Amino acid sequence: MSKNEFIILGKEIRKGESAILEMDVAKLHTRNNLSIPVIVERASIDGPVLLLLGGVHGNEMNGVAIVRDIIRKKYNKPKKGTVICIPVFNVFGYLNQQREFPDGRDLNRMFPGTANGSLASQFAYKFTKEIAPLVDYVLDFHTGGSSRENYPNVRCDFKNEKNLNLAKIFGAKFIIDSNYISKSIRDLMNKMGKTILLFEGGKSLKLDQKVISCGVNGALNIMKHLGMQEGDLKIDTDYFLLKKTKWLRAPYSGIFESLVINGSYVKQKTVIGRIYDPYGEFDKNIVAPFDCCIYGLNTAPIVYKGDAIFHVNIETK
Repeated sequence: MSKNEFIILGKEIRKGESAILEMDVAKLHTRNNLSIPVIVERASIDGPVLLLLGGVHGNEMNGVAIVRDIIRKKYNKPKKGTVICIPVFNVFGYLNQQREFPDGRDLNRMFPGTANGSLASQFAYKFTKEIAPLVDYVLDFHTGGSSRENYPNVRCDFKNEKNLNLAKIFGAKFIIDSNYISKSIRDLMNKMGKTILLFEGGKSLKLDQKVISCGVNGALNIMKHLGMQEGDLKIDTDYFLLKKTKWLRAPYSGIFESLVINGSYVKQKTVIGRIYDPYGEFDKNIVAPFDCCIYGLNTAPIVYKGDAIFHVNIETK
């Protein structure tokens, strides 16, 4: 491919052109083809290639909504460079409202994949060969699990100054130092020399407009920084660098009630929750063991002893 050529999924996208392409995934058991839309917008001026990725886990709706809003607001039409949008990556999981592929595998543990492996592995392989080599930057949008709500945060490797600088520019309140997980998209892109940020916000199977707004604004900030869009950066909050984190676990089984708002900073010995029984005989407070930020909450009404209930930082800058 020459310097001025941009060929994706077998189609050349010339300067100033756009296209909605289909990445073939597989055939259903009904023999119908299943494919995912890949939306490409190329400016008339050369620049970086940015991939906006939602729905790697099929039940994480906020990521899908973020990429969808970016397209709806036409932020994906760059002044220079190319923006690739994949709102729904794991189309199988999205159709079934499930995290995994039909074979039970987590797509985000299958990269780079193999040509003749499991269904999820073949899917990962196609992405690795046909899309990943073309991009320079990736924003990968996720949520928490069904009973775990994440306050909007960006995860990156603090040792990588370029990644950390982009994370600050994104504009989320919390920036979390996160190692690369083997066979994840982050791990793949890092090994390919690409720059990737992972955004987390809200929980699965639930839309949260504050989370969606943060994700859309963060992506726009990144595009402005890269010269792909015009205008000043919009950063509404100070950021906290969370170097080390842990889950506080339920000391008892029972009905769980959080007494703090997700995203709060609390002082040591602050009462942050309570666990009680349904009979009015047992009622225990949960206190913060140290000064910390709370950026993840268990939203389940019932917990067992040892269940993760508050995601907090141990070390902050």
